[in-house]
Amino acid sequence: MKFLNFAVVLTSVLLLWASKLSAETIEYVFYDPEGVAGHEVITREDNRVSGILELGWNNRRIKMTEEFELGPKGIPTFIHIKGVSPGGAPVEETFTLTDGLAEWKGSDERGSAKSSASQFFVPKNPTIAMKAQLAKALLASPGHTLKLLPQGQAQLEQLDKRTVTQGDMEKTIYLYGVSGLDFTPFLAWYDEEGDLFASHHIAWFAILRKGWDKSHLQPLKEREMQASTDYLQSLAGKHTHQSETPILINNVNIVDVEQGELLRDRHLLIEDGTITRISLQPIRFPGVTRINARGMTLMPGLWDMHGHMSPEHGLLNMAAGVISVRDIGNAHEKIMRTEELFDSGKVIGGPIYRAGFIDRDSENAMRLGKTVNSLEEAKAAADWYAERGYMQIKTYSSMEPEWIAPLAEHVHKRSMRLSGHIPAFMTAEEAVDAGFDEIQHINMLFLNFMGSIDTRKKLRFTEVGEHAHEIDLDSAEVAAFLDKLAEKGTVVDATVTVFRSLLQGEAGQLDKEYQAVADHLPVDARRNLVGSWLNIEPEHREHYNNSSVALLNMLRKLHEHNVPMVAGTDGLPGFTLLRELELYAEAGIPNADVLRTATIEPAKVVGALGESGTVNVGKKAHLVLLDGNPLEDISALRRSVLVIEGQNLYRPDELYQAVGIKPFIESVPFRLNGAVDVATN
Repeated sequence: MKFLNFAVVLTSVLLLWASKLSAETIEYVFYDPEGVAGHEVITREDNRVSGILELGWNNRRIKMTEEFELGPKGIPTFIHIKGVSPGGAPVEETFTLTDGLAEWKGSDERGSAKSSASQFFVPKNPTIAMKAQLAKALLASPGHTLKLLPQGQAQLEQLDKRTVTQGDMEKTIYLYGVSGLDFTPFLAWYDEEGDLFASHHIAWFAILRKGWDKSHLQPLKEREMQASTDYLQSLAGKHTHQSETPILINNVNIVDVEQGELLRDRHLLIEDGTITRISLQPIRFPGVTRINARGMTLMPGLWDMHGHMSPEHGLLNMAAGVISVRDIGNAHEKIMRTEELFDSGKVIGGPIYRAGFIDRDSENAMRLGKTVNSLEEAKAAADWYAERGYMQIKTYSSMEPEWIAPLAEHVHKRSMRLSGHIPAFMTAEEAVDAGFDEIQHINMLFLNFMGSIDTRKKLRFTEVGEHAHEIDLDSAEVAAFLDKLAEKGTVVDATVTVFRSLLQGEAGQLDKEYQAVADHLPVDARRNLVGSWLNIEPEHREHYNNSSVALLNMLRKLHEHNVPMVAGTDGLPGFTLLRELELYAEAGIPNADVLRTATIEPAKVVGALGESGTVNVGKKAHLVLLDGNPLEDISALRRSVLVIEGQNLYRPDELYQAVGIKPFIESVPFRLNGAVDVATN
């Protein structure tokens, strides 16, 4: 009997050991522009898959575990994900598929549906393991297409193929594009088994299978970027309506943003991309592209002064009437590629004005541009940017306070501006006295009155959430600070929308700042607007809500003290800028002044007022036609019916539909190059 028990135990141990040997583990390395940023380990054993993700940048840290079980055709029947968001909010999701009933619940959503075995549930917070499994399931499905849960449909397309070698290793890999999840396809390289090999389409990170040298990333990236460009170029070819003849807009009301007035019943002529005539009398010009704009309002194209651009952002901006963007920090290669694509007309997008990004090396450094270890290295980085046509330097939170004054002097000698986050343990007023020309983010204004704060950490968010409402904005101290900003001409780029989103976010709740657009967005884009980024304790909920109101009160005070302001986003392209302007109006700023923050003032800051920012003869034709008058109703900005960039005309409804967004209003009809249309006579 003892021998029998021993045999049973031995057999169990051998079986367990054998199953461990049969388990397959694949490891991945995440790279930021300067080095390793994180890892993910995926383990497969029979029909069970698990993943562990650890990724960090700046003050953000993600730690996520994932496990799922697979049914027929590689479709998960059970999923459990648990961890923390980049801002520290808890994340947990569970999905089950039993007897044709799919059920899911988590921190931000719950639901159920009758489901066939061919529907793939996409978690709100998937790791690479789940993205790889979706690709495997798509490869096994007819037409490489799958219905998704909670809704939608995904499709996989092979875009490229190559063989990579390293020593004795050789692997054939395929570039697949998976569409149906977001505005544009997710691109990644997969091996012959359908396992992920590499990708550059994960924020600003690259990911590569462990064991393969980092040198493989650049050639893969080039092929990946070319596939992305081909896709965006096809969209531009279909949806850019280029006029080969002058463009005549009849019977239009024009917003004079300088005077804050509406000029009624004007006729405007565009030749070679420039406004050449504005008249009260009809303009006779045969063979033109003619637009009847009776009852509509024409205004200058909008500016976003706080972008982090990618080529795919141009279309979203253009559809919203945002033509010009200041990129406030990016990888040099990426922003130069984006600028070249926009300038060449290959991809939809307007002018870009570049700011170079510098941070000091630290545990919390933002490794997006150049990371330095000394003041001399910071000056050298500024020189590097100046030599490549950058018009501004943006610094970040890890910079040493004592570096700012000499760096500002150096930057100004190079005819550039200096702006950024206020360095840790420095106040905004000290930064302005040291030479800051501009301050990014409204939280930095509140932190000025909170003493010595380590702004490298999430304290720059949480201290504002807990205490901003306690600051007396009518105090002499606040007034003196704002008067100093006005006297020095220090510009404020408030990005108030993203901070309201941070402070008001709640588990399971749709972001209040995007309620007007959320139901128009692709399913996963909408899901990303639900929940909280920060871990806000219940006892602080009221404080955070009150502080989100204080942000608007600060906007009003900035305006009352004549502090120059420019509208910027740091968020979802296009939509966030429109919400930013609505919030300025909600704060009590007159609509005419609100419009200036996204037209005249940005053009002044970047030195482009001679060619942009107003609707005047001699200016570039960067124009937005609206169904409504934004001087009376700022939300009329959401009703763009035509966008003109030089000789290019864009229909917002077409652009939105092209990337899976339900249009908000029908665009105005027109016929190109003298064609006759009774609707435009």
